[in-house]
Amino acid sequence: MSPRHNLILQAQTGDGRALDRLLAEAQVDARRYAMRHCVTNDVDDAVQEALMAVTRHVARLKSAGAFAGWLFTIVRRECSRLTRRMFGHDDIDDEQVANRLATMPMDELRHELVSALESLPPQYLEVVLLRDFEDLTIAEICERLGVTVQAAKARLRRGRLLVREYLVGSDHPGAAPVPRVDLAD
Repeated sequence: MSPRHNLILQAQTGDGRALDRLLAEAQVDARRYAMRHCVTNDVDDAVQEALMAVTRHVARLKSAGAFAGWLFTIVRRECSRLTRRMFGHDDIDDEQVANRLATMPMDELRHELVSALESLPPQYLEVVLLRDFEDLTIAEICERLGVTVQAAKARLRRGRLLVREYLVGSDHPGAAPVPRVDLAD
């Protein structure tokens, strides 16, 4: 049995010191995972919320061996929740996007698209560029980046959604204004 496995079992029985040590160890893994899945300024909040959830629910964990997967699921959910809160909504109306883009002058649309792409976190930007600009298949992207099909598809979907949210900006009801990148700098 691994030392972490023992810590989990002790924390599940109410051992406060074991829980503190488990949280200290888990924080490193949670932070590394959040750096890949959260918008940069949400990493600390996502990790803190995830560790609080671990504290509240570790006793309910059925298998100590499932701890890492459970922790990463919590972090991923927190990253998603914080991103949704940041943008003020979950979904964007396709008709609204089409209307907004159809009425924009071509030069402004190009500028906005470049700004939207520049605003993406690196892991999303890379996949969007490989798929939509280099026309690589998902399999080719997976091979090039060394990620799973699921990870590539998720990053592509999230990257495209962030670009759409950026392009729609504050015209979306209830949406918080999205900061624009000035290309003149």
